[in-house]
Amino acid sequence: MSDRLVDLGEGFWSLRGSLRLGGIVDIGTQCALVRLASGNFVFLDSYPLTDAIRAQVDALTDGGTKVEAILNLHPFHTLHCEWMHSAFPQAKLYGTARHVEHLPELPWETLRCEHDALAELYAEDFAFSVPRGVTLVSDDETVHFSSVLALHRASGTVHVDDTFVYLRKGFPLSLLPFTGRFGFHPTLAKALEPRAGAADEFREWAIELGIDWADAGCIAAAHNALLPLDGEELPELIGAALGRVKPVLDAHRAEYG
Repeated sequence: MSDRLVDLGEGFWSLRGSLRLGGIVDIGTQCALVRLASGNFVFLDSYPLTDAIRAQVDALTDGGTKVEAILNLHPFHTLHCEWMHSAFPQAKLYGTARHVEHLPELPWETLRCEHDALAELYAEDFAFSVPRGVTLVSDDETVHFSSVLALHRASGTVHVDDTFVYLRKGFPLSLLPFTGRFGFHPTLAKALEPRAGAADEFREWAIELGIDWADAGCIAAAHNALLPLDGEELPELIGAALGRVKPVLDAHRAEYG
């Protein structure tokens, strides 16, 4: 998979990159460059830019000087934060509590990406949402379910890492049951908080998100693909995804009440 910068319109560019499991299977990864109403730019998540893509970014951002911030939205996506900061040192660096814990040497802003205050800071350009009923940072480091989801208001693009998955890949990933289908990350069962009511809170959050973001025109998903949406398609997609995870939610209710 060769890196590419995809112009989704209205100031949103999705960078589709590569991430190889075990150095073999490329499951892809992403970040995004977004032009704000102010004329400045932010990155959503971190990824090393190839020379060709860096040239495109520099042309858009006046040599990078208009990049005002890097918002690292997924607690477990930490591989490229150092590279991104070194490439755009003037940009304010935001992350989740886990980013700060794992990379304390970087100059993180006090405000965290999961904080409501960050959503208020960028409210003109984005809506943010943190899933309820699941842990944002699991003690099990293999559980990468939760993240901070971002809706870019101008383009209608939803940038999401892992919480929602949409994968388009050939063999052997084509054998996975969720390939080619919008759904929730397969670690949902482990991500649900071990307490009564968590399954219902997650379901309610997902339904509310579908309603609130019903006009979204595209899902930019980690790790692999872009999913264009036709009209108010998001509520239906989320409803179908909830139907498929009903056994997971029911099992959690049976265990915790």
